Amino acid sequence: MKICIFGAGAIGGYLAVLLKGGGADVSMVARGKQLEAIRARGLVLQIDGVEKQARMPATDDPATLGPQDYVIVALKAHQAWRRRNR
Repeated sequence: MKICIFGAGAIGGYLAVLLKGGGADVSMVARGKQLEAIRARGLVLQIDGVEKQARMPATDDPATLGPQDYVIVALKAHQAWRRRNR
């Protein structure tokens, strides 16, 4: 199952790590420093002192990821508006 997380903040990162850990084929759409960090080191999630790390494809161009079974939008409302109206 291919799942794309659109937004690499706290919620998007949390979902990405857990879904990847559950065996899903996860990719992320991010930008700026978050994109660079995901590409270089993956994502690290800490829950109750336990670290979970996941590496996955990350891009700022969703078209490069191809068809997805699910897309989870984890953006703040003002980010979605700004992207659409550039």
